[in-house]
Amino acid sequence: MPGPLTGMTVIEVSAFIAAPYAGLTLAQMGAEVIRIDPIGGGLDYNRWPVTDDGTSLYWAGLNKGKKSVTLNVRDPKGRELAHALMTAAGPGNGIVVTNLPARGWLDYEGLKAMRDDLIMVNIVGRRDGSVALDYTVNARAGFPLVTGPVGTEGPVNHVMPVWDVVTALAASNAVLVADRHRRDTGEGQYVRIALADSAFAVLSHLGYVAEAQINSTDRPATGNHVFGTFGCDFPTSDGRRVMITAFTPRHWSALVEATGLEERFAALAAEKGVDLAKEEERYALRETIEAELAPWFAARPLDEIGKALDAVGACWGPYQTFRQAVAEDPDLSVENPMFEEIDQPGIGRYLAAGSFIDFSGIPRDPVAPAPTLGNNTESVLSEKLGLTDSDLGALKDAKVI
Repeated sequence: MPGPLTGMTVIEVSAFIAAPYAGLTLAQMGAEVIRIDPIGGGLDYNRWPVTDDGTSLYWAGLNKGKKSVTLNVRDPKGRELAHALMTAAGPGNGIVVTNLPARGWLDYEGLKAMRDDLIMVNIVGRRDGSVALDYTVNARAGFPLVTGPVGTEGPVNHVMPVWDVVTALAASNAVLVADRHRRDTGEGQYVRIALADSAFAVLSHLGYVAEAQINSTDRPATGNHVFGTFGCDFPTSDGRRVMITAFTPRHWSALVEATGLEERFAALAAEKGVDLAKEEERYALRETIEAELAPWFAARPLDEIGKALDAVGACWGPYQTFRQAVAEDPDLSVENPMFEEIDQPGIGRYLAAGSFIDFSGIPRDPVAPAPTLGNNTESVLSEKLGLTDSDLGALKDAKVI
């Protein structure tokens, strides 16, 4: 069955994470996403992780289900072809997603002159147009200074490029909003999203800004303790480690029941004059609670701990390497309908995710592998722009495609 965005064609001109991830999100909802790259590949074509022969697993992962067109946009004819794809007629066309500067051959006003209702979603680093990447944005947002063990001197960077992903999902959402606006009004528009703003918006939404202004405090690094409630990690007897959280009274009572420490914690609450059903009081006593729980976890292997916690509905998770997650976690397997085994050209067969949104009335699209670089150039130019075999041959000879 067709996906929910079938009939929408998005031209993606991108590199690295945010814009390609936005295009991937739209492609996995049924949109036709045509990525334009330079001949030979763009800045991210060989980005790590890579296979032993240097093929980028990163590039393949972010371009699943897209079509790949390679053009020499330094050549006027290459620019003309790119512009024709971007401004093609039809209600589902005229949508561009890019994280390149919207100037020169990507100038919005120039493209708008070719199609008045053009939609362009442009991801930039900072709102003033200056350069920024996820890791520099994260540093400015303050998170590395509250990350890491208690007493750590200096910042601890994250590994997950969370602001790229947040921005990507915002960009895909922006495409849908702008498309609906165009259907309602006939108007296209230029949409600008700053990577840095994604981080500062989250700081505001989750109370970090208000905490700094109203309380005039800087949040300390608390290691693996969860701020404001109870949650921390414990080693097991077989050399593994688990993360335990007790955000709600139900979480807390389940944890206490699983460990058989009801009487001990009732006595501790009476001794300290606290109500451990309240998360702020669990946080205040976090180190004491951790010390009481630690022996129970240290005396048992991971499997026994998991069964005891699951039996009462406690909230927990094992620490896993990527390889352990792939080998052991049922959520990262074909048991999860999000995943399928795909045959990726140039790489081999491996597990790949489709959309993680589960609609009750719309079947999931099959997970499609990424194209090889430029694999769809001739078919796209022929289908979308009506170029003949003779036209394509001349363009190849001129090194335009």
